[in-house]
Order: sequence, then C-alpha cells, then structure tokens
Amino acid sequence: MAGLFSVKSDVFSFGVLLLEILSGKRNNGLQLVEFSLSLLTHAWRLWSEGKGLDFLDPSIINSSPTNQGLRCIHIGLLCVQEAAADRPTMSNVVVMLRSESIALPQPKQPAFAVGHFNIKSDQSCSSTAKVGFINVVTMSNAASR
Repeated sequence: MAGLFSVKSDVFSFGVLLLEILSGKRNNGLQLVEFSLSLLTHAWRLWSEGKGLDFLDPSIINSSPTNQGLRCIHIGLLCVQEAAADRPTMSNVVVMLRSESIALPQPKQPAFAVGHFNIKSDQSCSSTAKVGFINVVTMSNAASR
C-alpha cells in the first residue's frame, strides 16, 4: 500500500473526530431538512458564512468561551482540507490547540464536500434559476502486496 496513506491521513481522521465532538453529531448521520450533507460540508458552509457558532453543540457553547469553540472548528477544518499537503502535521495541531496566540491560516474546502451551483432553466419553461449539487469525492484504490 505504499503511497496510499500518510501521516496526513491521521490528521484528517482527527479533524473529523474534532468536528464530531464540537457539533455533537456523527459525520455519517447528519441529515438536514432541505439537504443531505456530510458533517464536513455542514461545518464548511457555516464557517464560510460566518455562522460557526451555529455548528457548535449547545453544551459546548454554554460551558466554554465562544472564541475557543470557533478556534477548534477552525483547526478541525484545517485538518480535513481536501489536499493532504495543505493539512497541518499532528505536532502543529497540538501547538495550535495549546496556544491561542498562534495565528491560524484560512482553511480550504474540506475533502468529500458537496459543491453548490445554479442551473439556469430554459427561458421557455421558467425564468427562475434552479439549484443543484455536485458531489466531490476522493477515490483511493487499495493495492495488494
């Protein structure tokens, strides 16, 4: 399996776990009324819209300063970035979690996120735009030894 897994795979898994803890939801079980989203997509959308507090479980909001919760979401999103090269190392994650004075880079779109786009409808049928989704998936092939 040479080259298929790296230390950044563990960072990704840690990021998913961190986001699950912060939201109080599991990644595989999130269902929103109007969309079927992964937890990563949900976190990314709320973060991108400046609504990170809406992602946090109420018990975390009530027991911790909100800036700590938002910082942890930020770190979680850094860990689940689509490109493994963009993800921090675990030692960097530990430093980010321990020190609030370290500036964090802006996260990029997470892996397995759902893209959003508009489909222009035919003018003869309707003049309104329709909403559609593109699923972006990373595929890996396991090779036997």
